[in-house]
Amino acid sequence: MNSQEKVLSCYNQVADDYAADRWDELSKKHFDRLLLKEFAAVNKDKGPCADFGCGPGQTTKFLYDNGVKDITGIDLSPAMISAARKLSPQIKFETGDLLNIAYPPGTLGSAVAFYAIVHFTNGQVRKCFQEINRVLKTGGNFLFSFHAGDDVVHFDKAHDKEIDVDLIFFKTDDIIELLHGTGFNITDAIERRPYENAEYPSRRAYIWAAKK
Repeated sequence: MNSQEKVLSCYNQVADDYAADRWDELSKKHFDRLLLKEFAAVNKDKGPCADFGCGPGQTTKFLYDNGVKDITGIDLSPAMISAARKLSPQIKFETGDLLNIAYPPGTLGSAVAFYAIVHFTNGQVRKCFQEINRVLKTGGNFLFSFHAGDDVVHFDKAHDKEIDVDLIFFKTDDIIELLHGTGFNITDAIERRPYENAEYPSRRAYIWAAKK
């Protein structure tokens, strides 16, 4: 399974190539844009928003451009944060750990985390949800996505760099159970087929939850 050191090493190595590859990905993902626009419309005036696992900041910028001006992109990888700052110097980015979020309780009005849990075990996902719940205000919205299923796919190379990480899929019902157990209500839970020739060929799940 993945250690944080393996994940950090992977994304630090591939950051620039990853940024070049993913920066425009939302232009090819109609459903993602619709969902993020709705999330932005609902949450733009509800206080600080965090984009956890932001990578090079493509989702962060999309939300910013749709009215969520008080947003911070947060990623474990300093190299990813460096790439994000270069691409969107007008937006705040910082390094951070989803399993130990460096914010006081009730700091955030909303949070997003697109594919930020894909290297976690079930126990780590629970801890991640506990941390996000802690830093959200009561009623705060949390929108995130993941690969749906029960596969574990190992990668030993990415962008011609040698890496050692597993991509972990989750059953949507299992994730919903974890959310209920960590203080969230479910607003929406949706799955879609992958976009052909635009992304890794896995079924995608999106959950919009709110802190109880």
